[in-house]
Amino acid sequence: MVIYVALQKNDNIELKIESVTSQGSGIGHHERMAVFVYGTVPGDVITAHIIKVKKNYAIGIIGEIITEGESRIKSACPVSERCGGCAFRNMTYEEELRGKKNRVQDAVKRIGHIDVEVEEIIGADSTDRYRNKAQYPVRIKDGELEAGFYAINSHRIIPCKGGDCLLSPAEFAKGIDAFAKWAKAENLTSFDERTGRGYLRHIYFRKAFATGEFMACAVVNSETAENPDLLVSLLRENIENLRSVQFNFNTANTNVILGERTETVWGSDTICDTLLGRKFQISADSFYQVNHDQCEKLYTVAKEFADFRGDEVLLDLYCGVGTIGITMADGVKQLVGIEIVPKAIENARANAKLNNIENAEFICADASQGAAELERRGIKPDVIILDPPRKGCDEALLDTVVKMSPERIVYVSCDSATFARDAAILSSKGYAVKRLKAVDMFPRTTHVEAVSLLTKNHD
Repeated sequence: MVIYVALQKNDNIELKIESVTSQGSGIGHHERMAVFVYGTVPGDVITAHIIKVKKNYAIGIIGEIITEGESRIKSACPVSERCGGCAFRNMTYEEELRGKKNRVQDAVKRIGHIDVEVEEIIGADSTDRYRNKAQYPVRIKDGELEAGFYAINSHRIIPCKGGDCLLSPAEFAKGIDAFAKWAKAENLTSFDERTGRGYLRHIYFRKAFATGEFMACAVVNSETAENPDLLVSLLRENIENLRSVQFNFNTANTNVILGERTETVWGSDTICDTLLGRKFQISADSFYQVNHDQCEKLYTVAKEFADFRGDEVLLDLYCGVGTIGITMADGVKQLVGIEIVPKAIENARANAKLNNIENAEFICADASQGAAELERRGIKPDVIILDPPRKGCDEALLDTVVKMSPERIVYVSCDSATFARDAAILSSKGYAVKRLKAVDMFPRTTHVEAVSLLTKNHD
């Protein structure tokens, strides 16, 4: 009989890392028990110091790296080991892509029990400076402002050196410098989640990559803007293509970043970007994919899977500000977008008008209400685009989709686990997963997108 020695907290063990989890931790096995160690890469042989032991797994931290895995590289960011933003700066991009593709493949087979191969993962041409949006929590201590991102699994701020993050455009650091001078001049305080006090909560930037237009927003724990003219002046000195300065007022004692009211104190309410030849107005609270170039690749795959012939009715559920549907409108007879957020529908209608699209209609409703309205008017979608939030679709919405009986469903997923769950439900209701590709929208982070084509069974 083989006797396995149970791990104990504070044990030090030798461990070989076999793979990486979706959260960025390396996995090894000790006496058949899984041990998770953040900051490791496949092939690493380490000594792991055990800090937590559960029934079926343990968590450790790196004591010493005995042998480096072939994919290990030196991180170009001085704070990446502590910051919760980039989990994969210590490995080659090739290894990162391989792991992300495997994660999507594992989800559809293990969770969805679906026999379909991930055809490819579409990587990024550049893994740095791709984010068109960043929301920085701030800390003001002794009059000096620090901005950064939260440490792993915490709300402890890890400041970016000089305000610069390698995922964001260089202008974002210049913007932080302007905010720091404003905060010092006005003797501002930073928001404290424990007490609910303090003025400045977050610094928020958006950049339209195709046009270069720039938006800056101060998120404050107040109903008033403190000397906005000074902030505008400092930002205009630092940012060449500044188009909008806004204040968002959030007095709720919550970790939700934006409050319900936003006021433009200088410039335009929106900035304009271009995707696949279409123009889009982006407001502070608009949903817009953060990686412009990868978004174009993602939408191109979605359009390929939709396989339009020109006579279809396209239904874009979760349409947001209309980006996916509007980029596909020239390939269909009619586009209908449904979204429950009134402001998003207002933006979608404006974006359709901006692009001279006359075959599009946007309905403000939840999915079932919108479907009932289409049924009442005798409109039957041939293709449905699903681009849900990370939690995926609830079963009632999937029932609504199936009831509308489209020939094809194109599912754009930002979480392969919830996609696999939803695909399994759709498979049980008469749809088959035919194609699946992954797209790396967020290089160096743990996130990966997937696009799938499901077709109606005619058995």
